[in-house]
Amino acid sequence: MTADAVRPPLPPFTEESALAKVQAAEDAWNSRDPERVALAYTEDSVWRNRDRFLSGRAEIRAFLADKWRRELDYRLRKELWAYTGNRISVRFEYEWHDTTGQWWRSHGNEQWEFDPDGLMRRREASINDVRIAASERRLG
Repeated sequence: MTADAVRPPLPPFTEESALAKVQAAEDAWNSRDPERVALAYTEDSVWRNRDRFLSGRAEIRAFLADKWRRELDYRLRKELWAYTGNRISVRFEYEWHDTTGQWWRSHGNEQWEFDPDGLMRRREASINDVRIAASERRLG
């Protein structure tokens, strides 16, 4: 394993390290940079995102690039829900608008599992979308 493939904080997680891991994920996703975000996952990472099942960093990268082409001005907040050993659970919400200008708030939960080097090897995400008016935005 090369040094650039290690992603501290590493499991087993404490409250402090789990909070840091969640903040790092929020910061990366808010960059809307598929390359940057994909580096946090193992080469063979497995995802469930809504009704989509992805396998491997290349599929994740392509999925994220497509996501941020559709979900414009994306802004995310994550909150630590629980942690133990090499797993973290978060709740999140994000806001975005589509190409027609319609704003959405997406709510969800994620379960993450990490390898010993702090890379995420599994992500399970359940997400629901709610149509909102621009005046209802909270994450601006």
